[in-house]
Amino acid sequence: MPTTILIVEDELLIAVEMEAVVHDLGHESAGIADDMQSALAKASDAIDVALVDVNLADGATGPRIGEKLAADFGIEVIFVTANPAQLGEGVSGTLGALEKPVDLSILKQVLDYVIAVRKGEKIDPPARLRLFFN
Repeated sequence: MPTTILIVEDELLIAVEMEAVVHDLGHESAGIADDMQSALAKASDAIDVALVDVNLADGATGPRIGEKLAADFGIEVIFVTANPAQLGEGVSGTLGALEKPVDLSILKQVLDYVIAVRKGEKIDPPARLRLFFN
């Protein structure tokens, strides 16, 4: 069964590129959201992973979105952001952060890691992924 991934990113070119990578890696996209309202409207228990930027069309709402997706829907959340310092020590319930820019090989490593974690497997995280321990 393929992994379903929601992309929360307000820069359309980046979002479409990430969605193409998700498909290239054999996963399904749950769509693209550019703010809190659209992210929560697309959210469901059927989504496995969310890749969430910090600064979106409605401001720095990424951390709140990530927290809600994790708490309310059981989604594994990875922040993909050029501003990881805005996340401080981490966001409750979320896995970690990946600093932009991100290439295909790094995104594949991170998605493989998140999927393994979701299955309860113990593997080492990719070097570029900063894990939150909360």
